[in-house]
Amino acid sequence: MDYFQTIQQAIQYMEDHLLEEISYTDVAEHVYLSAFHFQRIFSLITDVTPGEYIRNRRLSMAGQEITLSDVKVIDLAYKYGYDSPESFSKAFRRFHGITPSKAKKADAPLNSFNRLVIRISTEGGTIMQYRIVEKEAFQLIAKVEQFETEAVDENGIEVNKIAGFWEDSRESGVFTELMQHAETDDFYGVCAPVSKDSLYFDYGIGMVYDGSEVPEGYQVWDVTPTMWAVFSCIGDTPDSIADTWERIFKEFLPGSDYDMLDDTDFELYPADGPENLFCEIWIPVAKKN
Repeated sequence: MDYFQTIQQAIQYMEDHLLEEISYTDVAEHVYLSAFHFQRIFSLITDVTPGEYIRNRRLSMAGQEITLSDVKVIDLAYKYGYDSPESFSKAFRRFHGITPSKAKKADAPLNSFNRLVIRISTEGGTIMQYRIVEKEAFQLIAKVEQFETEAVDENGIEVNKIAGFWEDSRESGVFTELMQHAETDDFYGVCAPVSKDSLYFDYGIGMVYDGSEVPEGYQVWDVTPTMWAVFSCIGDTPDSIADTWERIFKEFLPGSDYDMLDDTDFELYPADGPENLFCEIWIPVAKKN
């Protein structure tokens, strides 16, 4: 799959339907990806979420329209997909820094968010180490929670709740419980879409399952892909994970002979890893046709 071409197609679809009732799940369906996989690819390549792109484009267009016509705020609100003038005015102020009524005045400062165009630029070669591993299907004993595919706060800013899940699990004894049912000392952060069109995905903290009785509140997670591309996240903070994911989609996948499967992927936190290794990212892959 050409991810850059896919995202360009997604942007075109958004632009063609900005004034219609669409969400990022509709766009994901249009480009034949699960909502979870599409949201992650789009965010990593463009640095904004699909939902943010739609909101920002609509508010940018609303700002232009309000200065060029005598349109009423209530009409703008409904035109750009808001349920009420109040919710539109709140979003408008967050984006532009002023209210719609002030935007009608001459010389009002407004923000513009232009249509994205995906281009590949070459700035010099860089080395990205990886390895291809063939691994039989295996099972994890895991503590699993569901998270929103696109979780945002009241200001429309993306929120990552997985770090809090790790911290809560550490403090509540989840790690200790997992160790009692594990074959190895390695921890996994495992992730998969719930379904193709779901707004949620499953994320689990787990260890390789030893086959013993499953404690209440835990589950067995079957990891079925057999071919993996593996990348080391070097550093001492979780930022190294985000940086590595970005390079996977912007550097590795576009130029490699592999496609990433829309299936379970995971972070592996080895008990005896090198000192500078934060974790490894394992993505399921298949050779391109």
